[in-house]
Amino acid sequence: MEPLLLRPPDAAAALGVSRSRLYELLAAGALASVKIGASRRIALDDLRAFVERLRSEQAAERGA
Repeated sequence: MEPLLLRPPDAAAALGVSRSRLYELLAAGALASVKIGASRRIALDDLRAFVERLRSEQAAERGA
């Protein structure tokens, strides 16, 4: 079964970015996350949506 939520290091690895860059994306509101107690988690669906949003924005820039 595919996990619904990823720990920040796992989400960073999935995106191919550093952990600090992932936290920058979270702080900027570019990537959504949830808190469970003191733990921060990133939904797999939010990672996919983030990547799709980037692809759409870049496609729009190329077409402009």
